Amino acid sequence: MPNIPALIAWGILTMFFIPAGFTPNEAIATIVGPMIHYLLPIIIAYTGGHMVYGLRGAVVASIGVMGAIAGSDYLIAQENVRLLEAWVAAGNAEADFSELGQVHMFIGAMIMAPLSAYSMRWLDKLWENKIKAGLEMLVNMFSAGIWGFFLMIIGFYPIAWLVNGLMSVLSSAVNWLVANNLLPLTSIIIEPAKVLFLNNAINHGVLTPLGLAQAGDAAYNNRSILFLLESNPGPGLGLLLAFALVGVGAARASAPGAAFIQFIGGIHEVYFPYALMKPALILALIGGGMTGVTTNMLLGGALRAPAAPGSILAVLAQTAPGAYVAVALSVVLSAAVTFLIAAAILRASRKTDLAAEAAGEDKFASAVSQTAANKGKSSDALSGLLSSSAAAPSGQVKSIVFACDAGMGSSAMGASVLRKKIQQAGFSEVTVINKAIASLDDAYDVVVSHEDLMDRAAQRTPSAVHVAVDNFMSSPRYDEVVEMVRRVNSGPSAETDAPVPAPTPAQDVPAPEPEPAPAEATEEAAAPEVAATSAAVAEPAADEDSAVLKLSSIQLAGTASDRNGAIDEAGALLVSSGNVDSAYVESMHEREKSVSTYMGNLLAIPHGTNEAKALIKSSSISVVRYPGGIDWNGNPVKFVIGIAGAGNDHLELLGKIAEVFLDESRIAELEQATSAQEIRDAFGRVNS
Repeated sequence: MPNIPALIAWGILTMFFIPAGFTPNEAIATIVGPMIHYLLPIIIAYTGGHMVYGLRGAVVASIGVMGAIAGSDYLIAQENVRLLEAWVAAGNAEADFSELGQVHMFIGAMIMAPLSAYSMRWLDKLWENKIKAGLEMLVNMFSAGIWGFFLMIIGFYPIAWLVNGLMSVLSSAVNWLVANNLLPLTSIIIEPAKVLFLNNAINHGVLTPLGLAQAGDAAYNNRSILFLLESNPGPGLGLLLAFALVGVGAARASAPGAAFIQFIGGIHEVYFPYALMKPALILALIGGGMTGVTTNMLLGGALRAPAAPGSILAVLAQTAPGAYVAVALSVVLSAAVTFLIAAAILRASRKTDLAAEAAGEDKFASAVSQTAANKGKSSDALSGLLSSSAAAPSGQVKSIVFACDAGMGSSAMGASVLRKKIQQAGFSEVTVINKAIASLDDAYDVVVSHEDLMDRAAQRTPSAVHVAVDNFMSSPRYDEVVEMVRRVNSGPSAETDAPVPAPTPAQDVPAPEPEPAPAEATEEAAAPEVAATSAAVAEPAADEDSAVLKLSSIQLAGTASDRNGAIDEAGALLVSSGNVDSAYVESMHEREKSVSTYMGNLLAIPHGTNEAKALIKSSSISVVRYPGGIDWNGNPVKFVIGIAGAGNDHLELLGKIAEVFLDESRIAELEQATSAQEIRDAFGRVNS
């Protein structure tokens, strides 16, 4: 996916400069072939290898896929020789023979990338910490080069053979469907697969390579209908319009905004939750998809290159000359058919849906959570559906709780950030605390939680307004909560041009007193709001051994290259401080499996599970800086702060850390710090 811009650039190149383009240019057109045949597979392999094992993984993956590209070309050349001999032997003129075209190694790159990177990482671990000082570079370079050579041979023979065979089968299947006018049947597979997040695998793994082969072939007039099988935005638009007019509750309220994001922005995943909450609607999507494919088949609709993302703007930009009417009509008709079928299904189940909504059942929120689970990670587009559809409280907002299921600080830091925003907006009467989900009761006006935990929080607080976030430090949802408070707490004046209450400086507003913490609670106390200015310089604690953050627990340059390694490093510092048992590190990994501790703004705060509280002797915090950054579930992280909270005595520090990481200039200071003392000073007086 990160390499889609290269496909777009290639599409623009073909649009203008090939012989059938708008402005043919023989010289510039020579870029078309090498770019699609070499550049795109290599950068796909590079990206995949980097995701698995950083730069070493990226380099060996690129070497391996080069072998697959060359192996494919060799196989095609051998097959062309055999076919030519058979052609001439049958009495045909050699000049009339048409050679087989190249097979582009997109799938080969997708195979070689993880294979190469994982195997390189495994090999490196065999001699890790066994290399004599001074020989590290020699061993690293030669090991990667030698293993890259073997991967290149693997790519040349088995991988090239496998991919060519697979593409031959798929190409034959598609040609058979086209020849028998059965191509619309592909919608029966594609539309349900999209809802289950298999769309990218189908589109970029199968349809795009086949379509590119057709787009590079004059026999297909340098265009392909295959680019439109998955990317047509019509079915999704029709479904969302049906919800906007016939749906109920949160789904109806959020559908118009989702329709804009899907149709113009090209983010198709926003309509997946609507289909998941009522699976019968997949029939509407299939009907619309088949209508679009049939229209393009009959009228000659096709694109020059992939439309990515699947926006109507991208589709029209890549439409082949003379096919604009066909493509536009296919989008309109597919949307209309999907709308009619979906509207009929929604109308038939309207009474049941209204009764479920009245009973407090939130199918839409569950569907959004399921969609995020299918995708494997959260996204702003999905979390935006929940926040935009949330109803305002019936009365004024008096209490907000940030709910979490762990016990060390995710909710405390989120609450600290939100509390400061609420106070700065001038609503000091609104309390913002954090609690464990297990100890929630239905006494709060607003509940903020991670989107993966929203369903659990909603079960315990059904009368509250629920807001889901996926970024604890800088989520746009926080500003929406502040705006909601301003709207409902300002009374009738909120609907007029009456002035907004004057902001109250955070440092002048006393933090709400934390509630008493039951034994089973995990994060019940609110992190105190403490002023932290550039002049607040930490002083050494009277007793370094009793400090929550010891200088010995600060590491300026971590050595880990991935998330799990960083958790091990931060956990090892907690263990070495003497404040936690060694088994606590494993609980930090367990916690990460349930909900990510990525906070945003280059920060992650791994900590243990609630069950691991018994492994903590006293509260402790560790800080590991990664100057080059590491990948944390697809997010960049430079600071990993390990947390072990025995009680609430670490929450003051978390509040200060949250303040620091809300300020880009102070983050920059942390990046430039040259000593552990400077790091600790940045968090203010934390050990007194």
